[in-house]
Amino acid sequence: MNPNDIPAAILRQRTAPPLLRGSMTPRPWTGFWRGMRLALSGVRDKDAGMPSIRQAWEYAASRRRKTLVALVAASTVLAAELLSYAQSTNNAHPVLHFIQLALFVVLFGWVAAGFVTALMGFWVQWHPDAHALSLAGTESMTLSGDARTAVIMPICNEPAGPVFSGLRATCESLAKGASAELFDVYVLSDTSDPALRARELEAWSSLREQLGESCRLYYRVRERRTRRKAGNVADFCRRWGKNYRYMVVLDADSVMTGGTITKLVRLMEAHPRAGIIQTSPRACGVQTLHARIQQFAGRVAGRLFTAGMQYWQLGESHYWGHNAIIRVEPFMKHCALAKLPGSGGLSGEILSHDFVEAALMRRAGYHTWLTTELEGSYEQQPSNLMEELQRDRRWCQGNLMNFRLVTEPGLQPVHRAMLFTGAMAYVSAPLWLGFLLISLSLRLLEPHMHAATLFPWLGMSSTLDLLWTFTLSLLFLPRVLAVIAIIKQGEQGAYGGSAALVKSALLEAGLSALQAPIRMMAHTLFVLTALTGLNLEWKSPGREAQSIPWGDALRRFMPVMMAVALAMLAVYHSHRDAVLWLLPVGLPLLLAAPMTVFTSESRWGLSLRRHSWLLTPEESAIPAVLVRAWA
Repeated sequence: MNPNDIPAAILRQRTAPPLLRGSMTPRPWTGFWRGMRLALSGVRDKDAGMPSIRQAWEYAASRRRKTLVALVAASTVLAAELLSYAQSTNNAHPVLHFIQLALFVVLFGWVAAGFVTALMGFWVQWHPDAHALSLAGTESMTLSGDARTAVIMPICNEPAGPVFSGLRATCESLAKGASAELFDVYVLSDTSDPALRARELEAWSSLREQLGESCRLYYRVRERRTRRKAGNVADFCRRWGKNYRYMVVLDADSVMTGGTITKLVRLMEAHPRAGIIQTSPRACGVQTLHARIQQFAGRVAGRLFTAGMQYWQLGESHYWGHNAIIRVEPFMKHCALAKLPGSGGLSGEILSHDFVEAALMRRAGYHTWLTTELEGSYEQQPSNLMEELQRDRRWCQGNLMNFRLVTEPGLQPVHRAMLFTGAMAYVSAPLWLGFLLISLSLRLLEPHMHAATLFPWLGMSSTLDLLWTFTLSLLFLPRVLAVIAIIKQGEQGAYGGSAALVKSALLEAGLSALQAPIRMMAHTLFVLTALTGLNLEWKSPGREAQSIPWGDALRRFMPVMMAVALAMLAVYHSHRDAVLWLLPVGLPLLLAAPMTVFTSESRWGLSLRRHSWLLTPEESAIPAVLVRAWA
């Protein structure tokens, strides 16, 4: 649409309420090294929340975190001992062996932490957590008129049709509730394209006309688009935040039921020290094979990891930036984000703002909770691998930037750990690549090395066999536990039955293993470009599901495919048997382009769905709010 073609009647409509200005001023960051010096000197942060009597959940969280650390440390020490023993049989290259052992310790600890978190999630499935945030006692709560809540949806250059269709479903569901008068809905646009802005304005006007008096819907275009999404939300807070006690933040692809939003408000009212409550959104709505793999993985194994995080984090949890409720006053006072000083890829505007905002909210003395109890919260997965990697590139740079804040004064240890693990989620990729290259070098330099049998009664041919069995068990057991949990709870019918659930889990595990080397290589490039400041363009399609053309896939992956092919040829000419050792990583990289094209096709995803493969509960019985969103 041409902006000049917008009807005058639309232009005359009032798009936003009167301003009620408030302050949201960022505090400069202390800096990594200065923060470390202050921590070592015992200086307390002046803006940290006042010490209070520790609550029961804090004692429980402390015990659980000690258990997590102890189990991770014990399993890592055992694995390190096994590798060290295997190395001791031939130590002709001590420097390479030391680097291999150091990398292995870090990476195995990372794998073990994920496994123990999933194990905790498996445990809590049958042992209800008395310390978790619970809806008990809030169902009959009557909300007062002071609990005014803004539902805000920041958008930027999104297709107007899908965005406003999903928002319509949320607004209609919200309008049906008994407390509908407490809610206002805002679309906060950072769209730079005038034609897209015109479509947004027309879609907003049309939706407001459809909703009538049942829902107050506003639309604001920000002229000075600074600080990305965090700046968009902060601009809303400065303009209208003083009108509201809470705000529910949505993404452009989010859909939430009115009942879920109302329950979030009741939880905040029942827990006055809660600053953020994050729901666990269910991924659904995209039918490509890639998206359905991710949807199934999140609904099965992902559920265990989320429950495990909730178990050991409790009131010091994650915030993922959307499908969550925030207490506005402390957010405005304590969660404004200054730019990171300096130059280069790890300075400037905070990109991954959500982890940082959760840490600042907790520093101010408020609690941040993750709840898995609430249904009715939905989002979409990237429709193809290239779109996923485009998102990961932004997240990678943002999480590496956040690591600079790990020594900020006043942050709780668990949030420092989250800033570290957020960076580690991407730094682990070049570490894995380095470990593989070191191991390959040793394989070529020591082709006749064979470790002595350490545990002959287990039938292992060598210590290394036992070590890799141990490592692979920790990687794949969470999927097994997740399937067991679903069957034991009698929920397999929503996944197409026990047989369909098991075969889908095997398919997901196989395809994820094939995609893992591609993600490893891409994340390695993202880390290197972020650290060096080099520019790496990684363009991808938008949110709508669409297949990847062969030309796009080949342009993106051909350099990596050629490099891997040449490397494998070189290894083949020098040590032919070593090529077999490389195949689990090399073959998926050689097939990166065809695999990306194949998994981006909706026809394969829909064909599998017809045969009950990768089925999720949201596909077995589509919730009414999603039916309306997709209508």
